[in-house]
Amino acid sequence: MTQTASFAISQLATILRGDDGVNAAYAALVTDQSSTPPALAEILELYAPPDLTEKASSIRYPVIHIYCDRIVNSLKEKFRTFSGTADLNIDVRVSHDHLNELGSQLQFYLQGITDVLDRKRGHWADGMFYTGGYEILFSPVKRGGRNYLQSARVSLEVHINLD
Repeated sequence: MTQTASFAISQLATILRGDDGVNAAYAALVTDQSSTPPALAEILELYAPPDLTEKASSIRYPVIHIYCDRIVNSLKEKFRTFSGTADLNIDVRVSHDHLNELGSQLQFYLQGITDVLDRKRGHWADGMFYTGGYEILFSPVKRGGRNYLQSARVSLEVHINLD
């Protein structure tokens, strides 16, 4: 069952890292707005809180963490090994010296991610299907990163049917 989570995470990471992925969508948004873009996001397949990642390694912001926090094998298709859903999360973390810059950076990255997800509805891989729904949760600004840190989580569900 854990291989199912790894499979789903790697498929989402491949989509977000692709040539038409989140960094390309973000770059297009920034050029449309004619503002100075911050660095492109690093995409990690990791489920860890910001304070731990800052202590454990030299993290560069903005960063995107992809992880699966729930798998349900509901056996909707009775003769499959796995037939259910995986709840995937995309954590976007931005950092800046000034509070007023955090919100706009975070909004740009979220817009880039949702643009990619909207374009990639449907079949992701053999036995994996994304219907297009997602939920975004914002967290408050806190100390961390360069000076201040803010994050948001995009949660989505993929349907998986494996033999």
